[in-house]
Amino acid sequence: MTTTGSRQLRWSATEAEASPGAKLRTLLSGPEPALLMGAHDGLSARIAAESGFSGLWASGFCISTALGVRDSDEASWTDLLGMIARVVEAAGLPVLVDGDTGYGNFNTARLFTAHAERIGAAGVCLEDKVFPKMNSFVGDAHVLAPIGEFCGKITACREALSNPDFMVVARVEALIAGAGMAEALRRAEAYRQAGADAIFIHSRQPTIKEIAEFAGKWEGRLPLVIAPTTYHSTPMAEFAELGISGVIWANQSMRAAVTAMRQTCRSLLTEGPEDVEPAIASLNEVFTLMGYQKLAADEERYAKLHSDWGNS
Repeated sequence: MTTTGSRQLRWSATEAEASPGAKLRTLLSGPEPALLMGAHDGLSARIAAESGFSGLWASGFCISTALGVRDSDEASWTDLLGMIARVVEAAGLPVLVDGDTGYGNFNTARLFTAHAERIGAAGVCLEDKVFPKMNSFVGDAHVLAPIGEFCGKITACREALSNPDFMVVARVEALIAGAGMAEALRRAEAYRQAGADAIFIHSRQPTIKEIAEFAGKWEGRLPLVIAPTTYHSTPMAEFAELGISGVIWANQSMRAAVTAMRQTCRSLLTEGPEDVEPAIASLNEVFTLMGYQKLAADEERYAKLHSDWGNS
């Protein structure tokens, strides 16, 4: 083997070890459930990273909301990918992308997945409902895609990837749709056989009962990921006991932003800025978060570096 070839092989191995997908796989294989924080733009991604989260969930619901549209495929997948690229760049953390239903058939799903890989995401999660989808917490009209069709999407996405470490996560919506536990397990097993790297089992019950039953019957065949939006009071130790690999806090940042912005707007109109200013971030806090000090230092450095040439 040539020296150049040896260098190339070593570089490829190093790159694979450091890839976003490899980092996400490591997170999900830890002894405790990995905590993934929902992010919907570059700012929320930076705040999550600064707060100590090790991974992010790029939520379709939250990004759609930030774009001013509903989580019913009203935003195009190119709109979402633009924001996801900001999330990836801002945080420097592995990002699991909410790919909804894949925006159509196997072809749109694999195109979306390939684009997500190229912008530096760590994985894509696809849900097994028909396109266009409705947010899982709204209404009861949640139509599941045929199992074979969804398995085709998973396989197509796997084959479209450049790096095998990039994760394809299958989100099972059978419990949301009222199809029952047996159907949820049947679908999860089919998706495992089709090439899924993990199963996101979704429930909107107020307790962990459904998730616990599924986890017990699943028996660790693939990593399990959950989003405890409605059963958020469950202790983290209970998730660990069930063998949950990843816990997604999917929409709390966006909802917090809605509350804070609404309160600030109302207070400015009714009370004035004197009541608002003490309760909001100072400009210096924002400048520190965004790295303005480094920018100012770099500006001074580069100005001095070639100052002997003057301004002519």
